[in-house]
Amino acid sequence: MDVTADLAAATTRAQRTLPSAARAPDDAAKTVTILGSTGSVGTQTLSLLDDRARFKVRALVAGRNAARLAEQALASGAEWAVIADEAQYPTVRAALAGSSVRVAAGQQAVIDAASLAVDWTMAAITGAAGLPATLAAIGASRAVALANKEALVCAGDVVLGAVARAGTTLLPVDSEHNAIFQALADGNRASLDKIILTASGGPFRTASSAEMAAATPEAALRHPVWSMGAKISIDSATLMNKGLEVIEAARLFGLDESQIEVLVHPQSVIHGMACFADGSVVAQLGSPDMRVPIAHALAWPSRMRTAAPRLDLAAIARLDFAPPDHGRFPALALARAALRAGGGAPTLLNAANEVAVAAFLARRIGFLDIAALVGRVMDRLGAPAAADLTTVLALDAEARRAAETLIGAR
Repeated sequence: MDVTADLAAATTRAQRTLPSAARAPDDAAKTVTILGSTGSVGTQTLSLLDDRARFKVRALVAGRNAARLAEQALASGAEWAVIADEAQYPTVRAALAGSSVRVAAGQQAVIDAASLAVDWTMAAITGAAGLPATLAAIGASRAVALANKEALVCAGDVVLGAVARAGTTLLPVDSEHNAIFQALADGNRASLDKIILTASGGPFRTASSAEMAAATPEAALRHPVWSMGAKISIDSATLMNKGLEVIEAARLFGLDESQIEVLVHPQSVIHGMACFADGSVVAQLGSPDMRVPIAHALAWPSRMRTAAPRLDLAAIARLDFAPPDHGRFPALALARAALRAGGGAPTLLNAANEVAVAAFLARRIGFLDIAALVGRVMDRLGAPAAADLTTVLALDAEARRAAETLIGAR
């Protein structure tokens, strides 16, 4: 689309004037871009941006939900509305006709929007598809709030190298990693022994293997605690989400796999714990509401008020913990094995899992087949090197082809 050139030009102009300060001056509105605005995290992020004097939305980026993107752009006063699916461009353009919002479409437009110089970017495009835009945002944004865990899982070295070169602040938004970030706020990182990530256990926490084998997508999507998108809900049901979080935590906090423990905690009140050399354990608690970690990242290093429910420990009355059952939930062990193997193994794990989850949601495979399929792809492809983005994307494609071949051979 011809307006994409305007967006690219705006990006170039903005980058030439990007200030070097870590955050916007106190008397200026914080400029914001949201990648994945129509998803669960993007929608909840927008719910926190109702103060136009405090926040200015430069760009909203969505995949294919044209109607919601247009609605969001009008409500937030966004400068740009960008839709990845070019077929949806006429719909967005028509919905925003007569407004001041400019519209662009296509994958390059997504990259250009992510490259706009802003104070803060929410990176919430699900899956490996969000990697190019996340890397673009790292190069242009003062701070990137990372909700796309796959970026660090499948391209950890690439992403962290880009962060180091750009001097960008990387802020974890996953509730567990944000909890660890808060627990380490006193700066005693050198005294850290290990961290503990908690898992709700998902909808099949107490289900038998037979019940899980017969599980439908509808049952797997009914998360008992969190309100999330389809893909992450299935990952939570298999505990693959927790496995991906183990890999992400290793990247974010510079830890070995042995320093990351997982506990099943069905109440989802404690989101993460940091265990120190003196025996102290610092935990972050909060209601299971994604607005809490999003707001922490949005206001960091300050804090902002949210409408999230306040924690009532007396009403909760008890907190339960248990080790995960690796026999019923092998995905967690697969993720740990990928982290230990290093190289491109996490890339293969993530790509095969995305294909397997999509196949399950399409009723092409069963619930227990998800982890089995991922394991077979990893066994077949090993742990090749993954030193740059080109290699990462090639491995991602290879794992997807292998997974589809195995599904087709069933």
